[in-house]
Amino acid sequence: MSLTEMSLSDVVKRQYEFKLRAFLGVFSSMAGVQLISLLFSLGGVTSVGTGTSSGMYINISYYSADMVVVFTMIWIFMTGILITTKAVRYDDFTFVSNRLSSNLANILFLLTASAIGGAAAVTAGFLLKIIAFFFGDIQYGLGNSFLEAPAEFFIGLAAAILYMILFASLGYLTGMIVQVNKIFIFLLPTLITGIVVYLGIRNEELATAIFDFIFAESSLFLFAVKTLLLSTLFFTGSIVLSNRMEVRK
Repeated sequence: MSLTEMSLSDVVKRQYEFKLRAFLGVFSSMAGVQLISLLFSLGGVTSVGTGTSSGMYINISYYSADMVVVFTMIWIFMTGILITTKAVRYDDFTFVSNRLSSNLANILFLLTASAIGGAAAVTAGFLLKIIAFFFGDIQYGLGNSFLEAPAEFFIGLAAAILYMILFASLGYLTGMIVQVNKIFIFLLPTLITGIVVYLGIRNEELATAIFDFIFAESSLFLFAVKTLLLSTLFFTGSIVLSNRMEVRK
């Protein structure tokens, strides 16, 4: 029996530092995912062409990091699932810990990964424009840079990080549900597909309302409130589910 009583914060800090070292590989996979999404984005998000009376043809291509952000959201979602696996949970038994400290360390790691992933995805937008300008067939380049519109840059950065937190929490909840009962590996995709099909065919108004509630919010403050509230609910649900699991399950 240890004579030294460790506080919850000390245990969480040690587990969090361990997870940062143990999961460095996920950031390498993030870089790979973002590189692939950059390659897909080199052709431009949209393209508009028009002809003139003098016989000239003008083609306008729009470049953005939207695809990079989407790919990064998929990456953070899968990372949220990965951190709930049995092998990862068993690593926590090397510490003097409990389920609460383990969950808090996991959440801190996912928040850190979300911040890094979101910042990298937004920054990739500048890299995309530089590559397209110097290596593509572009005569003129227009667009706001960080120096020209810092407010827009930080709004985009905050929104990207909030998206990552939301998908990280959803992935963590999904992974915890699967760990409680393996049958959900098959039930969850079926259930999600059924809901999407039902909303798309039978209730398009509700589907649009749900999409607009999360993805079409014009106010950054309201968007932050919505995403953080949903993320808190998802993380809380994950903690409740983990308490129903056996110690070595």
